[in-house]
Amino acid sequence: MKSDQPLYQKTGFLFLGILLVSFNLRPSITAVGPLIPMIREDLGLSNGWAGFLTTLPLLTFATFSLFSAAIGKRLGNARAIFYALLLLLFGTIIRVQGGPDILFIGTGLTGIGIVICNVLLIPLIKNRIPQKIGLVTASYTTGMTLFAAIASGISAPMAIDLGLGWRGSLLTWVVLLVLVLLLWFPQLKWKTPERQTENDLPKVNVWKSRLAWEVSMFMGVQSLLFFTIIAWLPDMMIDRGLSAVEAGVLVSLMQIVGLTGSFLAPIIATRFKDQVGVVWVLGIMYLIGFSSLFIHELWVNYLGLILVGLGLGSSISLAYTLIGLRTRHEKTTASLSGMSQSTGYYLAALGPLLFGIAFDIFADWNLLIWLMLICSVLFIYFGSKSGRSIQI
Repeated sequence: MKSDQPLYQKTGFLFLGILLVSFNLRPSITAVGPLIPMIREDLGLSNGWAGFLTTLPLLTFATFSLFSAAIGKRLGNARAIFYALLLLLFGTIIRVQGGPDILFIGTGLTGIGIVICNVLLIPLIKNRIPQKIGLVTASYTTGMTLFAAIASGISAPMAIDLGLGWRGSLLTWVVLLVLVLLLWFPQLKWKTPERQTENDLPKVNVWKSRLAWEVSMFMGVQSLLFFTIIAWLPDMMIDRGLSAVEAGVLVSLMQIVGLTGSFLAPIIATRFKDQVGVVWVLGIMYLIGFSSLFIHELWVNYLGLILVGLGLGSSISLAYTLIGLRTRHEKTTASLSGMSQSTGYYLAALGPLLFGIAFDIFADWNLLIWLMLICSVLFIYFGSKSGRSIQI
């Protein structure tokens, strides 16, 4: 590269920007789980409505995944990501300003901002840093996992120990959002928005592809596992004797354990002809880890959650990797990214909401464990299908 190249065009600066964007794509969701008891008590919410706080962003993920690619094509991916971060900032601020209605509206806006970044970062990386796509994807997903864990761990201490309350705790993430907006702003100077040379490529309708549906279902199942356990594990562990702070730290540590898997999964997966074996290893880890929760011994639960954490960290990275591996062309990759995140997150959205409603009726935490085990079996099934060495 030329030494007089503008800063915003330098690979290192773009890589830093992508990392900072990734840091902001999970805290507004994972910070909520440990705070649910406080939010529920303050606003008088049922367990079903409390679960909807986690479900709502997923519904917006699913819906706006369908439009994100078109938004990126019209504005340019870098500019669209900047506006999405602004929307995420606005939603983060307003959702703590009032009662349940404002909370749900602001939460929905944060979901829209997150999913636009989620969908458009994949083609942006492929277009701007194609020679380092594996490393950047691994770093991007690891960044998401890291700050998802940090948010889970510090949200309750900030609310209780620092006296910020749940509103102040959620609002602190504005600082990180302002920082990424400042560092991403130079990318708006990019004069040639990411465009694909589509004329000579075969047109592929991913919605009619069996393999595309299998990849999408795999994305959905792994997302359902992640968002349901993040939303409800703190409450479950509080019921078993932990404080709100201790439960939040436990969920945080579970995700920190997953950082290794999040970084290594794309690197390991691409070394094999297919990824079926990797899927089976992760699925067995899930089955053992979630089964440990039937035993009411905290040390057993902790060991099991180590396996779950490794699985959660690896699964999201593997899902993003499969989107690229199962497609021949960049255009198809973008289409599959939108489809898999849309259909996948619609499926994931059912988890926290349905369990919250079921718990209101039956008040039995074993239902959560059984739901996770059933999803683990589905994870293995759809992962084995989408892990085969074939392409759309």
